[in-house]
Amino acid sequence: MAIAIRRTIPLFLAAALAAGARGQDAAALMERLTGASSRLEPDLRVLTDEIGGRPTGSPAYEAALRWGVDAFRRAGVDDVRIEPYTASAKWQAISASAEVVEPSRFPVTVVSFALAPSTTPGLTAPLVNGGAGRPEDFEKLGARAKGAIVLVRTPPMNSFEDLFAEYLAGPAMMNAAVAHGAAALLVCSTRPRDLLYRHSITWGAIAPIAMGQVRREDGLRLARLLDAGKALRMRLDLRNETGGPWQAANVVAEIRGSEHPEEIVLLGAHLDSWDLGTGALDNGVNCALVVDVARAIAAGPRPKRTIRFALFTGEEIGLLGSRGYVHNHRAEMPQFVAVLIHDIGDGKITGYYTNGRPELDAPLKAILASAGPGADGANDEAILGTDNFDFLLEGVPNLVADQQTERYLADYHAESDTYDKVDFALARRNAAIAAVAVVGIANAPSRLGPRQSRAEVERVLEQNKLDAQMKTYDLWSDWESGKRGREK
Repeated sequence: MAIAIRRTIPLFLAAALAAGARGQDAAALMERLTGASSRLEPDLRVLTDEIGGRPTGSPAYEAALRWGVDAFRRAGVDDVRIEPYTASAKWQAISASAEVVEPSRFPVTVVSFALAPSTTPGLTAPLVNGGAGRPEDFEKLGARAKGAIVLVRTPPMNSFEDLFAEYLAGPAMMNAAVAHGAAALLVCSTRPRDLLYRHSITWGAIAPIAMGQVRREDGLRLARLLDAGKALRMRLDLRNETGGPWQAANVVAEIRGSEHPEEIVLLGAHLDSWDLGTGALDNGVNCALVVDVARAIAAGPRPKRTIRFALFTGEEIGLLGSRGYVHNHRAEMPQFVAVLIHDIGDGKITGYYTNGRPELDAPLKAILASAGPGADGANDEAILGTDNFDFLLEGVPNLVADQQTERYLADYHAESDTYDKVDFALARRNAAIAAVAVVGIANAPSRLGPRQSRAEVERVLEQNKLDAQMKTYDLWSDWESGKRGREK
């Protein structure tokens, strides 16, 4: 019994020490976020129902920036501001329609891929079978792809692995279509029941070819007709507004530290969303979470280090807001103690990704122990795809909430991503966990971990195969040149 107590009590004391607060202080913080005073629901309702889907550069994006400033002011932070950055591209969908015109006439339902240009006016062309859209499928098509609309078949998406496979296959598909002179790509939705969603293939640049997505049931019908030997002609009309470079903006707020105000812990989420739904799970619920965590912290004892809160924009078109933020604050990177990003909807938090930093596991687990059982996991996998990435490249300890994904995937980027899908009990619990993590890191007697050197960052990229993903999306050259990431 003595040995058991000896092992248990130090872990509890380590958690309390790392959290910089007695157990009842953590409990009070969590109560402010899970109790009746939470503003998560009304804040999210305004963001989704009244403002709606928020592509960066759209009128709804402008309204969302104002929402963020007003929400932080109500939260009682010390300062809130709009911070500009240069976005490489501006894109907004205007309209999309399609129909088969030969040998019989019937409509099909389509949307444009994000960051894709408009089709040429009046595009009517043969529809040809592009198989799975691999380079070898285009080689098989040969000259038949030139001037045609190429139909690409997709397997259904059932897991995160399926989703990332879909993303990773995109650039090769797009480049092969351009190389073979296709007029446009038409890709089957991976979701059943007529559900459409919006993805991009390029990161921060307008694509070189018009690309549409067709609802799965229509796409499978087209595929069967082509398999039966029918010669189909299709009219495809995708109209998008494109532009850039231009000045976009993030919303940034802070609560200044009482002992080490020059040291910064940042909690962030992305404010932009696609426009088919209203961006509730991706990522409005976590924007409301960030604001509510700010409110709860502002209502309690002042943290020892400065806590900064960021609502990044441009995430969906290539992590542009967080990239711009890091670029603009590059000289300040040594002062960043940790960055925490939330971007997987309302899924139950089981811990945090430490992004290739296993040395962060023990102090992080000690801090998260104050949040209760089941929230103290540490996943050492490094990920590319949300707003932690440029902080990772700078060597800053960066954490991404590790959340259950089952409910999130079904509505990801889709028309169905709306307010009614959110489980607010889960979302409030997640806010409490985020607050414990942020305050614990801000009040800890020492930093969560050191800033990594460029060589250490590159090892993380290589060991987690992020270097290959960066090359797929034409991101590697910026790292190699020092334009992006830590210089030494």
